[in-house]
Order: sequence, then C-alpha cells, then structure tokens
Amino acid sequence: MKRLLASPFLVLVFLTGCASDPVPTEQLRLTAQAVAQARSVGATDAYEELVLAESKLSKAQAALEAGDNREARLLAEQAELDARLAESRVLKDKREAQIDDLNRRIQRLRQLLGEAR
Repeated sequence: MKRLLASPFLVLVFLTGCASDPVPTEQLRLTAQAVAQARSVGATDAYEELVLAESKLSKAQAALEAGDNREARLLAEQAELDARLAESRVLKDKREAQIDDLNRRIQRLRQLLGEAR
C-alpha cells in the first residue's frame, strides 16, 4: 500500500522537475557562434537558411526574455542548424566554383596542347 502512495508523489515530483526548463544560455551562445561562422565564410542574406537562422535566434532571445526557456531553447537549436546549413551551402557553392574554374583551365590547356601538335 505504501508503494502505491509513493508512486503518485514521485510522478508529481518528476512532472514538476520536467516542467521547468533551464535557461538555455549555452545554446544561445552556440547559436550566435554558428550564425557568425556562417557569415564569416561568406553567407549573406541571399541564403535563406541564414535569414531563417537570424530570425529564429531573435525569436529565441525574445522567448528567453519572456521567460519561456523551452521555446527559447527549441528556437535556438533550430537556428543553429539553419546557420550550419547556410555555412555548408556557402562552402559547397565555393567548391563548385573552384571545380568549374579548374575544368575551364583544363579545357584551355587541352586546347593549347591540341594546337601545339
């Protein structure tokens, strides 16, 4: 019988502990770093992912100020992923441009070699 009485109490304590999310200061810091990193590699507002990341980061900061730690954390996590995606797209675009440039150079060299024969 004691076991049955203890169970609802433990459930209540567990639910109360889960209801209050900690302040996501570390997540917000990581997200701000991810946005800055994306910008540093060349992401601009032309990259939709970066625009989304900055928007979600602003919303996360507003949610934090409003005391909604859970929403702030979720938005900050989404913003970090968006920023990392923007960074990846920038790097991919740069690699593709380098490959295109190398292919043009190779083609030019082949033309020069063909003319030399």
